[in-house]
Amino acid sequence: MTQTAPRAIPEPSRTGTVPYRGHETWFRVTGDPDALRPDAPRAPLVVLHGGPGVAHDYTLAMTSLAGDGRAVVHYDQLGCGLSTHLPDAGPDFWTVDLFVEELRAVVRHLGIGDRFHLLGQSWGGMLAGEVGLAAPHGVVSLTIADSPASMPLWLEAAATLRARLPDEVQATLLRHEEEGTTDSAEYATAMQVFYDRHVCRVVPNPPEVQASFAQLEADPTVYHTMNGPSEFHVVGTLKDWSVVDRLPGITVPTLVVSGAHDEAMPLVWEPFVEGIPGARSHVFAESSHMPHVEEPEAFTEVVGGFLREHD
Repeated sequence: MTQTAPRAIPEPSRTGTVPYRGHETWFRVTGDPDALRPDAPRAPLVVLHGGPGVAHDYTLAMTSLAGDGRAVVHYDQLGCGLSTHLPDAGPDFWTVDLFVEELRAVVRHLGIGDRFHLLGQSWGGMLAGEVGLAAPHGVVSLTIADSPASMPLWLEAAATLRARLPDEVQATLLRHEEEGTTDSAEYATAMQVFYDRHVCRVVPNPPEVQASFAQLEADPTVYHTMNGPSEFHVVGTLKDWSVVDRLPGITVPTLVVSGAHDEAMPLVWEPFVEGIPGARSHVFAESSHMPHVEEPEAFTEVVGGFLREHD
């Protein structure tokens, strides 16, 4: 486990909402608003958060990428954070296409749809890959961070890492899963052992990370519907999702990053590097699932350099 000094998250230069399918998608912009202009020297960066359904807050350390003069756009995907919540929407509503189209609505609203970088973290990286296939217009580059190329591979990695947990932790997890009591405090405590090893090794978690976890607990609709009750039990609509066979269709410059202790083990992200023409990768040696939080300076250097290369 690591400790880092508290970081000040810069105030946004602009916030607002985008009308989308009769609902509202909230966004924030970091950096000079003029950096959203089509002729800005640095193409803006749009960040796709994970989950699905884990609000943008935990990715706010990525605002450091605005330090070279580019605008960084965060938004809360529909169903979480400051965007419209839809707790009664059924599984048929929460589709990959819904979120691909939402991204296009956001960039159109901001006037950057013809030129922007796209960075997706965890589920956001899965979504970024789908955007690169279905709606790549204007995407200057893709950064896929801590993401699986298929959910079966994700489950394989999760099972491998779970088997390395202390015996008593494994026993607690199994007992509550068999008894159907995964909402218990004891199960949450056992899961925290996994999170501290493989999700965020900065303990206690920074406030912005805690904020995302708190909002997930308050409204897990999207996560439970598309993923399932936990990292170990993907029984939602994404359980069979895979992009592996479609990866050669992604033609934009792509960087794949992860942490050495990441729950996204190499077996889950290597298909991106092998399948996307010209893709390259970087592993952060001291990080797990959130290198942007665990090694923020190194993350900014590696990802910022890649973005500048493709501006």
